[in-house]
Amino acid sequence: MVLTHAADLFAERGPAATSLRDVAERSGVNAGLIFRHIGNKEALVAAVLDFLADELVTARGTDAPEEVIEAHVERSWKVIARALLDGYDVGALQHRFPVVEELVEAARQRHQDDHAARAATADAIALQLGWRLFGPFLRAATGLDDNRPPGD
Repeated sequence: MVLTHAADLFAERGPAATSLRDVAERSGVNAGLIFRHIGNKEALVAAVLDFLADELVTARGTDAPEEVIEAHVERSWKVIARALLDGYDVGALQHRFPVVEELVEAARQRHQDDHAARAATADAIALQLGWRLFGPFLRAATGLDDNRPPGD
């Protein structure tokens, strides 16, 4: 419950603008409990990043509707982007990257070596992240005023 509320707040405001007290208040618990069980804000950011990765894997492994999975993806990207913009080293804080590893595994079938598969995965993620975060700006700036993906 605490991690869900922290993820929502981080997606809305970013970690820098969210205090442990904000998370505690939204969760209905004492901030000291969060500090005792999780640690400082950096530890909370790390726990949220791992929680979101696991949550997405779980959602994708069920018969969840596509819009539920998309909501998980959207929240994860927002938290990652806001944490990065707030100066958190997301790559070091997050301990598990199950969705990325699934993508790398799929890319290995199309590439000759591991490095090429990982680079192709990074490129694809960067493109998706860019469109998810900057889509409204990119659509307005380029005159793409409909919701079709670029290239269609």
